Amino acid sequence: MKRPVFFHGVIAAAALGFFASAVVATLTPFMGLGGVLRLVIPLLGLAYLLFLLRQSAERLGRVTTLTAWTVMTVVTWWVAPPLTLYLLIHVGAVWLVRSLYFYSGVLPALMDLGLGALSVSATVWAISRSGSVFLATWCFFLVQALFVAIPPAPSRKAAMNQDTPAHSRKFERAKRQADAALHQLLSKRTSS
Repeated sequence: MKRPVFFHGVIAAAALGFFASAVVATLTPFMGLGGVLRLVIPLLGLAYLLFLLRQSAERLGRVTTLTAWTVMTVVTWWVAPPLTLYLLIHVGAVWLVRSLYFYSGVLPALMDLGLGALSVSATVWAISRSGSVFLATWCFFLVQALFVAIPPAPSRKAAMNQDTPAHSRKFERAKRQADAALHQLLSKRTSS
């Protein structure tokens, strides 16, 4: 599968925003705002996690990731930290999953961590200015959609192949072949 595009993130942000605002509006009279937010945050996180796994080309570890996410969600809900910490734990889990599935280096993962901080800031700004759950959720996931602009770090071998001239690669291949031939010749001589 190709690398995800920003437009998919925009659609996901809108869908998650509508979902969050509908659940908060429906359940707040029965559970209170704090209880509803403790329910909505992990549901949004799970939905976004499934979105990320669908967008990822990596197929290994999906069951382990979902299991770890579920355990983290249950433990966090049971411990019941303050709501701000509760939200930051889930944002950190999203960052961790995205770093594992989409980046192959520390620098892109750190850039994504900055994106997570920016998305929390955008959410706080949106909720303080508008009071709208939809806009706050939409702003959060809209900023998260920008992760597609962070380039994954090239692998060491690919970077070496791009930076090394063709004649150097040919020389390295010839050297390896000569070493292998010499090793084979010496191993035959010692066994005789």
